Amino acid sequence: MNGVVEKLDFETYISSFRKHLFHLFREEFDYGAISLKRDFPAEFLSEIMKKKPLAVAIPELHGGRGVSVKECLGVLSAASYESLALSLMFGINIALFLEPLAKYGNFSVQERVFKEFMENNAMGGLMITEKAYGSDALNMKTGYEQIGDSYKIKGEKHWQGLSGAADFWLVTARKYTPTGELTRDIDFFVTENKKSEQHIPMVERYNNLGLYAIPYGINRIDVVVPGDQKLNPESTGIKLMLDMLHRSRLQFPGMGLGFIKRLMDESLQHCQTRIVGGNPLINIDSVKYQLARIQASFTICSGMCAYSVESSGIEHDVSGLSIEANTLKALVTDLMQESAQISLQLAGANGYRLDHIAGRSVVDSRPFQIFEGSNEMLYSQIAEGVLKLMRKAKESNLYEFLKGYSNANLSAPYFQNQLNFSLETGLNQRDMVTLGRMIARVISFQFVLQMNGFNSELVEITRQHILMDLMMFQGQFASRNIANPLVEYNDNSDWMSFLS
Repeated sequence: MNGVVEKLDFETYISSFRKHLFHLFREEFDYGAISLKRDFPAEFLSEIMKKKPLAVAIPELHGGRGVSVKECLGVLSAASYESLALSLMFGINIALFLEPLAKYGNFSVQERVFKEFMENNAMGGLMITEKAYGSDALNMKTGYEQIGDSYKIKGEKHWQGLSGAADFWLVTARKYTPTGELTRDIDFFVTENKKSEQHIPMVERYNNLGLYAIPYGINRIDVVVPGDQKLNPESTGIKLMLDMLHRSRLQFPGMGLGFIKRLMDESLQHCQTRIVGGNPLINIDSVKYQLARIQASFTICSGMCAYSVESSGIEHDVSGLSIEANTLKALVTDLMQESAQISLQLAGANGYRLDHIAGRSVVDSRPFQIFEGSNEMLYSQIAEGVLKLMRKAKESNLYEFLKGYSNANLSAPYFQNQLNFSLETGLNQRDMVTLGRMIARVISFQFVLQMNGFNSELVEITRQHILMDLMMFQGQFASRNIANPLVEYNDNSDWMSFLS
């Protein structure tokens, strides 16, 4: 069969895939020029897909490599070392289509769809977001009704990665009641774009700021799908959605790792070879500080990947792992953007070009802090989750709680002075966000400490930078800032009126 992948051991496979991408991105094609245009050229993408990278998220029963998280993260990391947009394209397919289908889909649908992926390099995506209900997915207005053995789905979605390009979609919708209202629960349906009755057109394309390779836009849904193309939740559709989104967030570090490593490698090389005043840039103390920040980010992301492999496989129910899932997604995407900003700063004027790795990285990594839950919302949810556990344990001191929390008991003692304060009830949201940023760093350092044998100097660099961050956030938290914006600000606010 054309789509069958020879089952090489993974180290051999991923080494071959990295070399394949290096050759395509830096030798055979001009990626600098490609990156300035919308969409990957068909020939370029076809060459990339010859290595069947999405096979890592397809069960062996269907010709894939077996849905191993380690292999999925390895492919995401290899891709993001060359292109964050390519890695996101893979990430959408893996975490938001293939893994949910492998876990919740009917066998007959799996068999047909996975065959298309293996033999014809099909692509899949997820449709949740609606214009009026961004992160408020539970109020989506896309609805469905059952007609005989089929489901008729109608609505509108937007900002779906691979809009107009994916061959298959997971579409979310709420069931219409007999009175025309929508039920609270959410259901998931597989749609097949090449079938006219299931085709979902992109009626408007967005000019996204970065990630040029990925089309985004508005999708109008008016389809009829067979009954077997509805996913089968283990309990409720909402729990299925949480399981899927948390798994996706837990696998964000796969995209982050290769991206940050590339910025680290490029920045180290540039700072060793760029001579300023007779000395290489790397001799300047502030430059050393910036490079160490990227290395701390790389180390944290490595620990996150190790944790994700142990916890996020489809055999696990991760619907309840909100604290850890939100920690990985929010912190790694903040670190990706910070690393990109540092890399651009170190590159100087050349970095401020869209065809330069640093300039492209700044605009490509920025939306990661927004999609799948804006980071401020996720940090606030981390704090809410921890405060709820603290109330249950009748503990008000943050350090006392974290030193007994299973994913912070090793790391919390390193930062006792910064965490040793009591939390009152009724914190405002900005303080909850700050608290969430602190907790996320403590939890993530635990994952670093659990990588026995990892480079001890990188671990120490990371400890120092997390300590610095926690001291800063501790001060921010203690300041009790309550400044609110003035909507009517024009009174006595023109500086020229105060001069003679």
